[in-house]
Amino acid sequence: MSQVVTDPAATAGAQPDRPDDGAGRGRLVEVVVPVYNEERVLEASVRRLHDYLDATFPYSFRITIADNASTDATWWIAGELEAGLPHVRAVRLELKGRGRALRHVWSHSDADVVAYMDVDLSTDLDAFLPLVAPLISGHSDLAIGSRLSRGSAVVRGPKREFVSRCYNLLLHTALAARFSDAQCGFKAARTEIVQALLPVVEDEAWFFDTELLLLAERNGLRIHEVPVDWVDDPDSRVDVLRTALDDLKGMARVGRRMLTGAFRAPVGGRPRPQLPAGMARQLPSFAIIGVFSTLAQLVLFVLLRTVMGPLWANAVSLVITTVGNTAANRRFTFGVTGPEGAFRQQLEGGLAFLLGLALSTGGLAVLHATVPGAARPVEVAALVTANGVATLVRFLLMRAWIFHPRRLGRRARRPREVKKAQHAQDVNQDVNKEQVR
Repeated sequence: MSQVVTDPAATAGAQPDRPDDGAGRGRLVEVVVPVYNEERVLEASVRRLHDYLDATFPYSFRITIADNASTDATWWIAGELEAGLPHVRAVRLELKGRGRALRHVWSHSDADVVAYMDVDLSTDLDAFLPLVAPLISGHSDLAIGSRLSRGSAVVRGPKREFVSRCYNLLLHTALAARFSDAQCGFKAARTEIVQALLPVVEDEAWFFDTELLLLAERNGLRIHEVPVDWVDDPDSRVDVLRTALDDLKGMARVGRRMLTGAFRAPVGGRPRPQLPAGMARQLPSFAIIGVFSTLAQLVLFVLLRTVMGPLWANAVSLVITTVGNTAANRRFTFGVTGPEGAFRQQLEGGLAFLLGLALSTGGLAVLHATVPGAARPVEVAALVTANGVATLVRFLLMRAWIFHPRRLGRRARRPREVKKAQHAQDVNQDVNKEQVR
């Protein structure tokens, strides 16, 4: 039953009956394949996926092709596949966005577990059962394939490998993410859990996955990771630089929502380890400031790069943004106001600048040594990685040293201590006068 959706938010979408193959396989898993102009690979990929699941998968399944407003023959091919294969259906949305497609299908699914995978089937299908099994058993709430965990086997170009590692490192340092791979197109979730999370997720495009995982972690849900064998699709049409910038904007938005306490969903998560005192408030503020500082430094770097070499452009842009970063964290993250100690704290923040300069300069030097003539987007990705590491160290230095409560407390008590000392001196002088008399 093909379905065309003009407004995903307003249309629930009729669902086919749960399959009953007479084998008593019970649980239903719905696999979504989001597509946009994929006429070249759609039929072969869906047939391969259908044959694999039909022959080896121990649970009932449904494959849903979610067409995101394709302008080629993709929708026609999807209809032919639905008519010819028993466990395939097709849904068409007249608006683009992978996140929008997943939101629509998952929100109205009657399956026990929902999943999705990229149409190129870059991930080895043998990882699919290990992906969904912990969800069906109730052990975990969400599951992701990871190309960055021990045991995975990945074949892809150095550029995409570098950008992927940069992005995940930035998530770890800026937003305290604990999952290893946010972008792998191979994920699953318990339907009741994901349907509770989806109303809180705002992104409709590529950042959708990351925002969903961050929200799940924030609410104490368990994310299971599966090492995968993954082969890069050389025909991928993802605009790496534009996607990276959109992801940075998404991180800033999520960090702001964390800071305001709006990043919550009505799910009964597992108890989370408690952070040290004050860190739960400080981390989101530091993350937001860090994201904006990174964006500002990247803009300055690109502008300065037109008139000077990469090392000097990096140094100058980092000096400017470090001063602003230290001042902003002083005021908003650690709540220090007034001029007292500001100059000293800027000097101490300069140590974090030197560390960031060393890391980013070293990263650029290594990049140009290993990839001569690297393109500007790859240079930017190298800076993002180095700044991510420097950001983590900067937060630890600020919290444990520059703005440590004991140091701030000593300065706050200094006027009172001076008054006490003066009072004690006056008392001693009075006693001495009495003794002389």
